[in-house]
Amino acid sequence: MLADLLASLAAIGRSMQEEFDPRRFLDEFSHRIRGMLPHDRLIVLNLDEDGKAFTVFAETGGPAAMHESYTSSFQPSAKFVVSEWTIRPVFSGETMLVNDVLADPRFARLSGVEERYVQEGCRSGLIVPMFGGGRVVGALAVMSFTPGLHAEGHVAVAKQIADLVAPFIQSTVLLHRERQRRRRLRALGTLTRVLATSLDARDVFGHLAAAVKPILDFDLMGAVLISTSGRDLELLAAAGPPDAQGPPERIPLEHYSFSRRVEAGEAVVIQDATVELDPALPGDRRIIDGGGRSCMIVPLRFGEQVGGGLYFGKRHPYWFDSLDVELANGIAAQVVLAIQHQRLAEEQHRLAAVEGRARRLEKRLESLRSELDERYGFDRIIGRAPSLREALTLAAKVAPTETTVLVTGESGTGKELVARAIHYASARADGPFVTVNCAALPETLLESELFGHERGAFTGADRQKPGRFELAAGGTVFLDEVGELSRAVQAKLLRILQNREFDRVGGTTTLHADVRIIAATNRNLEQSVEAGRFREDLYYRLNVFRIHLPPLRERGEDVLLLADHFVRTLGARMGKGETGLSRDARDALLAHPWPGNIRELQNAIERALILSEGGLLTAAQFGIAPRKERSLSSAPPAEVSSAARPVEQSLAEWEKRMVLDVLNKTRWNKSQAAKILGITRSQLYTRLKKFGLDA
Repeated sequence: MLADLLASLAAIGRSMQEEFDPRRFLDEFSHRIRGMLPHDRLIVLNLDEDGKAFTVFAETGGPAAMHESYTSSFQPSAKFVVSEWTIRPVFSGETMLVNDVLADPRFARLSGVEERYVQEGCRSGLIVPMFGGGRVVGALAVMSFTPGLHAEGHVAVAKQIADLVAPFIQSTVLLHRERQRRRRLRALGTLTRVLATSLDARDVFGHLAAAVKPILDFDLMGAVLISTSGRDLELLAAAGPPDAQGPPERIPLEHYSFSRRVEAGEAVVIQDATVELDPALPGDRRIIDGGGRSCMIVPLRFGEQVGGGLYFGKRHPYWFDSLDVELANGIAAQVVLAIQHQRLAEEQHRLAAVEGRARRLEKRLESLRSELDERYGFDRIIGRAPSLREALTLAAKVAPTETTVLVTGESGTGKELVARAIHYASARADGPFVTVNCAALPETLLESELFGHERGAFTGADRQKPGRFELAAGGTVFLDEVGELSRAVQAKLLRILQNREFDRVGGTTTLHADVRIIAATNRNLEQSVEAGRFREDLYYRLNVFRIHLPPLRERGEDVLLLADHFVRTLGARMGKGETGLSRDARDALLAHPWPGNIRELQNAIERALILSEGGLLTAAQFGIAPRKERSLSSAPPAEVSSAARPVEQSLAEWEKRMVLDVLNKTRWNKSQAAKILGITRSQLYTRLKKFGLDA
């Protein structure tokens, strides 16, 4: 009888080799064994490899209470936890004979599905394990609507049938699982078309999830990325029912018990979240509170580095298996490709934006260069006096070089304007032009301003501060009134000029000074060197290329050129654009000695414009006297002849004035002055000391 049954099993199997239908198979098998083993319902259960969950291979007879786990495409649709069922001893190898389920104390508490079987009329039954490869691989359940239908004799028959059918069921399950595996893996290729619809992985994620669900069933699917800091997970996208509680937008890695395993490249499968997760962790608690019972997380690999994870959640325990992990890894590879395409598109967009911004900046820079050329170019410096043009010619020659320049001249002669023109005509024109007035700050603050300071270097230094030599990197530092520097600061400046090195105040790190230095002074540095107030070595480092700007009183008609310029520019700014200079005003401007030079002239024009009610500016509005009213004593010393000096003037005063005149003409070159005066250099120093001019 059993031999005939075995032959019929083989025949049934051959007839369904390609398109296996578990329900149809069990219908025929049930018909063939009913004479040996009476029953109203026959169920074949398949146990998972870990022995903790099972599925229904096939069921026949009456309505399907458990719903068959395998359709014609062999796609599992439901799993059941062994520990939640009354028949769990069967999966440990025991046999259960039930005469009347209503009277059997073992069935006092039933699972939901077991209770449905009772409600549908099942009263007695026989459940025996199926063995394969030395372990339980499933169970054969024979059920009847009649109490006490089965006896001990049926148990032996049921075991024989189970032993007979187990290898067939096991091989059939393995065969069709492999076929299903191949079909599901091939189906991954369709995801590429879905992902190709958009370069934004967030926009297309919902469509991707819909395409994945027939291949890998889930309740919730989400993708998270590891933040740039490496400490947080950032949500890329999630898909699921409206009531599904997906991952938050941002959450620390340590809030999930499994995050470090995924970060290390491991695929993590949680079969029962209520048992395996840690409710004390916010992330794990979120999964449990959201109704998740099983979940699977596979790493998102960007080359050799894990950059995130792909999450699948299910409200049923023991849902995912090794085949699901294989499929999830394939899906993760597709998601990574989509993210990489998105990042590439974003990078290209960013580069395009940067290039566009760079082009706009280049145009703006070119425009600024033109504006700077117009504002600070040598040709924008007003004046025709030969002495000024000679100075500007020298400045234009030295500008393209990296040579240190020393600009001398009285206060207000335009030393900073010439320094700016040199900078903007040099290769450093795109770099900063940083001005430091060495006379405006006390020594302690000046040292910090020039070289910067470290935190805690002195009281009040609560943070590190870069100095002007750092801020001017790639550009020019203009040291105005350099003759006012203290000896200590002079030593540090000398180090920059010699080695291009400096330290911040309170610092120990040597910094490089990528700057060009232009210095200016209204002092006689040679005299300061001789008096010991200025370092001789620093003087020679600064005085590499000297440019002397003449005072305004020596520039003749340049006074009127500058005056006309200031009247136009200041008048337009003050709303007095039709203003001009009267004859008496011009005479007064030419006659005035302008001890404050161009700065004084500009201030005088501004004052006259304020007093003016319109029309031409008059001498009275400038507050200076015309030439004919000038006393001889108001003329500059160099312009007063000996014949014009008062007779009462003493010989000593006359000698002092003559020495001063010669020194001014020679720009305080003492050797040249002594030669003109016809005395020795030593005799000249004696007179300077006598007249108090050696300071």
